[in-house]
Amino acid sequence: MAVGIVGYGGYVPRYRIKVEDIARTWGEEAQRIKDGLGIFEKSVPDLDEDAATMAVESARNAIAHAGINPQTLGAVFVGSESHPYAVKPTATIVAEALGATPNLTAADLEFACKAGTTAIQCCMGMVSSGMIEHGLAIGSDTSQGRPGDALEYTASAGAGSFIIGKDNLVAEILGTYSYTTDTPDFWRRPSADFPSHGGRFTGEPAYFKHVVNATKGLMEKMKIGPKDPDYVVFHQPNGKFPREAAKILGIDAKKLEPGLLTPRIGNTYSGASMLGLAATLDVAKPGQHILVTSFGSGAGSDSFLIKVTDAIEAKRPRSVMLSTYIDKREYLDYGLYVKFRKKLKSL
Repeated sequence: MAVGIVGYGGYVPRYRIKVEDIARTWGEEAQRIKDGLGIFEKSVPDLDEDAATMAVESARNAIAHAGINPQTLGAVFVGSESHPYAVKPTATIVAEALGATPNLTAADLEFACKAGTTAIQCCMGMVSSGMIEHGLAIGSDTSQGRPGDALEYTASAGAGSFIIGKDNLVAEILGTYSYTTDTPDFWRRPSADFPSHGGRFTGEPAYFKHVVNATKGLMEKMKIGPKDPDYVVFHQPNGKFPREAAKILGIDAKKLEPGLLTPRIGNTYSGASMLGLAATLDVAKPGQHILVTSFGSGAGSDSFLIKVTDAIEAKRPRSVMLSTYIDKREYLDYGLYVKFRKKLKSL
């Protein structure tokens, strides 16, 4: 029996900061870095928002869209690299907030920016084996960037949630393929407030190697070519990398557009591929195919081929369109941004 997406939901905070305001604070070199990223503004979590609250909001939207009782959830997995507790699961907070039964599996996942898609794979396995009826996979992050570092122009906040099951699917997952190596391009020690990265090293031996190989592996497995998918979603650490990956693979860049959110909301890390897929499903039609490839530093990629079903039209009226969150925005200056992100460590 087919396994796929029963419902989905997303969430993006309403606050934004223009990357021009960040660059103005740090001078000429900052302007050069900013110009190379293809990002205009990014989302900023409110003072009382974290990966858990955003996960709950997106999950509630997914439950409503799926039209299921949350007590049918047999698993809740939350992927993030900004869990609010070092030792205390985010997944239990989400399950309790949704009103799920205690008879479920719950766990937090961490693999830089791809933990959300790994959560989808975990749910696929449990659903297809008959262990559970529905699984909830979430990618949620309030990502960090050291003041003045290149990451500060991109690191943003958001969450995407997907209900995985067998019945009443809005999209069938036809296949998945992963590509993983030990490539230390990005890291954060337990005691560190901000992550470190390998600069240009994060592109060629990390992002492009894994995204391209995972996508090629999926296409070979599913016997499709670059022209076959109607839409494509790649992990989007900035506005340029996904387009460059598409060019390498011979994919028309226009297929990226519905899911390429980074120029408007920044890099939501574990939420990036999930939100890109959610935005694409918001406009996709029955019978169309979506190719999704995530990327997580460290490093690895998960790739999926997804076919939209007729049920998406019937469920669309009860979905909260992702554009609702993206279009509703309120701008902060750099001083308020620093306050909201708690970057003044002496306070």
